[in-house]
Amino acid sequence: MPLQDNMQIVSVDDHVIEHPRVWADRLPERYQASGPQIITTAEGNHTWKYEGQLFPYIGINAVAGREPKDFGAEPVRYEDMIPGCYEPKARIEDMDIDGVQAALSFPSFPGFGGGVFHRAKDKELAELCIKAWNDWQVDEWCAYAPDRLIPMALLPVWDVDAAVKEVERMAAKGARTISFPDNPIPLGLPGFTNDYWTPLWDVCEETEMPVSLHFGSGGFVPGFPFSVATGTMGRSAEAMAESPVPYAIPTALFASNLMWSSVELLFSGQLQKHPKLQFILAEGGIGWFPYILERADYTWERHRWYQNIDKAAKPSELFQKHFWGCFIDDVHGLANLGDGYISADRVMLEVDYPHSDSNWPNSRKRAAEILADVSDEDCHKITELNARKILRFDR
Repeated sequence: MPLQDNMQIVSVDDHVIEHPRVWADRLPERYQASGPQIITTAEGNHTWKYEGQLFPYIGINAVAGREPKDFGAEPVRYEDMIPGCYEPKARIEDMDIDGVQAALSFPSFPGFGGGVFHRAKDKELAELCIKAWNDWQVDEWCAYAPDRLIPMALLPVWDVDAAVKEVERMAAKGARTISFPDNPIPLGLPGFTNDYWTPLWDVCEETEMPVSLHFGSGGFVPGFPFSVATGTMGRSAEAMAESPVPYAIPTALFASNLMWSSVELLFSGQLQKHPKLQFILAEGGIGWFPYILERADYTWERHRWYQNIDKAAKPSELFQKHFWGCFIDDVHGLANLGDGYISADRVMLEVDYPHSDSNWPNSRKRAAEILADVSDEDCHKITELNARKILRFDR
């Protein structure tokens, strides 16, 4: 059965390519030279330059609409991309073509969780860069179509007090979620089991701000010969083809990041301390939920007695209260919907424009195919209602 006309699609994971003046228009004069800026290389390519370091290939994975046989690391100039990658007017037009009503867009140059700025030398500048991206996201990108584009915020995660203040500031500006590293440890930060993050979780509860964990946003993806989240992902198609580790391996294993994040949070004790805290597993798929949750429960039953683990809170039950699954094209996951581990009340659809996993410009058509055996009620939840609920983004 096709999607009903009253069912809009709200994508909880798209991506935006920052235009050249995002930081030039917002940083103080003293930081213009060292802040992020687009330069043209000797080869005629566009690349970001920040603190003297080059971050090549601004258009990495901006391949929406291409045939898979034509995928690669290019384009290398803005004019090589479809304008919807970086222009909000064109993005809305592309969403109309795709049958998508609203979308949440993660960053590109900063890394999905702002890892580029975390690794920066000048943390005063880095914090200003975070705030500049956030202001651009709300005041320019989403302001173009506030009923269609959903604002999110990055955080200066290297300073938990500054992160708390930025959540408060961005909540007041209308941000609907924060992007947080899916694993803080590779960034040299305390893990999810640590009470270090208590002030942040407190303010997220107070402001009803869900925490989006995008795979790779902590800077580590198993098998990647380069980083998906730090801005060092720029490689030519030829270099990727010659890599000793095929790009297909980590791409196929992308969900393994969020498996680890979820289990760590389930056993961390933090969810019991923060009963209203919510996590969105962005670009993580859902088909793995049954195995991981069954295994987590089995482990909890046998090993909780001699460890500092909550003796009463079953991991799978915590998962249903605190986590939201997201998928692009997960036939196996949908086939197991309602099995006790994958709930239609906690699953949302992603489009992933303009990345290589996206089905643009046929996202609505593909969604109708994979949701054909799902009830109308559950289909509506998955395509729209769940996203509007957790992101507080009404029609």
